[in-house]
Amino acid sequence: QVQLVESGGGLVQAGGSLRLSCAASGRTQSNYVMGWFRQAPGKEREFVAAITWIGGSTYYAASVKGRFTASVDNAKNTLYLQMNSLKSEDTAVYYCAAKSFASAILIATSYDYWGQGTQVTVSS
Repeated sequence: QVQLVESGGGLVQAGGSLRLSCAASGRTQSNYVMGWFRQAPGKEREFVAAITWIGGSTYYAASVKGRFTASVDNAKNTLYLQMNSLKSEDTAVYYCAAKSFASAILIATSYDYWGQGTQVTVSS
């Protein structure tokens, strides 16, 4: 099993920055892709970003490309999401997730493990 613990959410003003962290523990060697998803009230969970554990290949939703950066720290088994130029529409609960294989990267239900979620609120 893999456990994911998120941190870094909070309240920021539009145009500000925030960095989310997701610490992974357990049998992390089985994970190949780490992803970030978000869900606003009344909306479906949507893909935000993903990164391969080895190689660091990244994938981004069009809505965040150029503003958000996903990264991994192999030594710390930690996933990060650096969020810059935040907008009010970025307000949501953000979840980190992990999966074993680089397939169906954009599909939330294809991920095997999930963090508890962390609230990000962007005020205007």
